[in-house]
Amino acid sequence: MLLPYIDPNRIEAGCDEAGRGCLAGAVYAAAVILPPDFKCDALNDSKKLTEKQRYALRPVIEQEALSWAVGIVSAEEIDQINILNASFLAMHRAIARLRIIPEHLLIDGNRFKPYPHIGHTCVVKGDGKYLSIAAASVLAKTYRDDYMLQLHREYPQYKWDENKGYPTAAHRQAIAAFGPTPYHRQTFRLLGEAQQLELFE
Repeated sequence: MLLPYIDPNRIEAGCDEAGRGCLAGAVYAAAVILPPDFKCDALNDSKKLTEKQRYALRPVIEQEALSWAVGIVSAEEIDQINILNASFLAMHRAIARLRIIPEHLLIDGNRFKPYPHIGHTCVVKGDGKYLSIAAASVLAKTYRDDYMLQLHREYPQYKWDENKGYPTAAHRQAIAAFGPTPYHRQTFRLLGEAQQLELFE
């Protein structure tokens, strides 16, 4: 059973990201403020849910949340500032779009760049411990998957409808055969080290 909050006397927003380990596409993050009495036994870390379960939960979260928002950082920005900073920036962009200003942030993971004027608590594997972080993980994952399906229609040879940009063998084989797209993260090791050196020559 996931916990509803750390402190019941303040407005907490859960934050999580999706797509950090991908070779292609933007990184997405979500911030979610749930009501104190929110209950949903089906909600869990998005990685432990099926795709069907995630998409079934999304409208529940959006309808029940006091406020929710999604932040996006493009592959080009990731190459400029690195993926760790891009993950923080995506969360900051999501927090900035909330209609309600939270009093505290629950961050999935062990590091975060402080958001101005709002305290935070980092929670390792927080998406499996707190409802608001789990809700954010579901929104970030499903909205990013929608985005990768759109990119798949433009570049079907990379099978982004299946791998969502993650480094599967088929994805790497497609990069070797067709080269990188404008959506690939050029600072990432897209292929094996020897092939990587040739890729951008």
